[in-house]
Amino acid sequence: MKIEQFEDKGLAHYAYAILSEKTSEVVLIDPARNPQPYYDFAEKNNAKIVGVIETHPHADFVSSHLEIHEKTGATIYAHSLVGADYPHKTFDEGEVLEIGDVKLKSIHTPGHSPDGISIVLEHEGKDKAVFTGDTLFIGDVGRPDLRESAGNVTAKREELARQMYQSTREKLMKLDDDVLVYPAHGAGTLCGKGLSEANSSTIGAEKMSNYALQEMSEDAFVKVLTEDQPFIPKYFGYDVGLNKQGAPSYQPSLDKVKKLEKNYKPGKGAVIVDGRSEKVFKKGHLEGAINIQNGGKFETWLGSIIGPNERYYLIAETEDELDDLIRKASKIGYELLIEGAFVQTEAGEEKSPVIDVAEFKENQDQYTIVDIRNASEVKVGKFFDKAINIPLPELRERAREIPSDKPVVVHCAGGYRSAAGSSIVEAALPDTKVLDLSEAVNDFK
Repeated sequence: MKIEQFEDKGLAHYAYAILSEKTSEVVLIDPARNPQPYYDFAEKNNAKIVGVIETHPHADFVSSHLEIHEKTGATIYAHSLVGADYPHKTFDEGEVLEIGDVKLKSIHTPGHSPDGISIVLEHEGKDKAVFTGDTLFIGDVGRPDLRESAGNVTAKREELARQMYQSTREKLMKLDDDVLVYPAHGAGTLCGKGLSEANSSTIGAEKMSNYALQEMSEDAFVKVLTEDQPFIPKYFGYDVGLNKQGAPSYQPSLDKVKKLEKNYKPGKGAVIVDGRSEKVFKKGHLEGAINIQNGGKFETWLGSIIGPNERYYLIAETEDELDDLIRKASKIGYELLIEGAFVQTEAGEEKSPVIDVAEFKENQDQYTIVDIRNASEVKVGKFFDKAINIPLPELRERAREIPSDKPVVVHCAGGYRSAAGSSIVEAALPDTKVLDLSEAVNDFK
């Protein structure tokens, strides 16, 4: 028996392949959008993919379960409450999937979602591991506030938090202490608030160190779990729906993205996402373009700033970078929303002024300062006492709340988000000087 973990650093997502060496069969758990790594794993081990288990309809990434079923004939397993629209076999509490000498047992563990399951792996008569999806993380548990208006079954956050209390205490914590814990996410996901950098743990270690598993009343647990959760990106409900339905096949969907000629000019009022570096962007960009730089969290910010009801143009500096951005967009199903994608080599007509940090430092009262960090970050501490806090995911809708009688300085925590934020404010307040504090924010901490 072999367990292989696959990591997507951008979305802090873990998928798994379980191989029975006795029968050369593989079962996948929570696969990412691109199925190729799983095909490669099966081929390398001369094995056949026979099953795909979805622990719940994911909100933060798109799964390839339907494509894998269509290509390999593998059976998809999901809880009956998912109401899945794709061909599947229900995998409710107590049901068992056997491959060779491995038993995979479903336990219903609602809390993050009403339809969530965890998968206990039994080998040689003993529970060896549990794949906890978004129920139990390393150092945290899944947030309970994502299914209030998405999915086949909806539930209020307090109700789900109470279910999480029961799922952890009555089910997961009753497994043996040496059972390995394999979650669907690690540090950096927006599906929880305090995850560890570790990629696995044990039930015993989590019982000792995970704040959510410490002794407390159900009411106390509900209070601690529902406070200070991260923002909910715009795309989360969209991905729940796409996963419930089953996403289109990965490569054919990428191939359908319309590539336009270099330096294309979209019509006035078009939504434009410019993935070039902020230095290149500021030297010349298209009117109204939003500067979401290509980086480790591009897909998260794309889906947080652009809504799933919008179509957008995508810009990059080179063809290779354009292909990379399209692939990243596809991880959240946003390749389906691209109106056209093109390379920008010419400087656009709109230029962004560069901040004089020394001047700003000496005369802060002469600027309106906008802090685009999340509310939970601001709660820990402000960099500027008089800064207005409008979190980046809300900025397009709220930018006109910003006073325009003075130059505006936009900052985040390290410089990446403020490129997007300043471009949004610049488009919303065309007659106001808008400056990006960028990485210089580190001088004010």
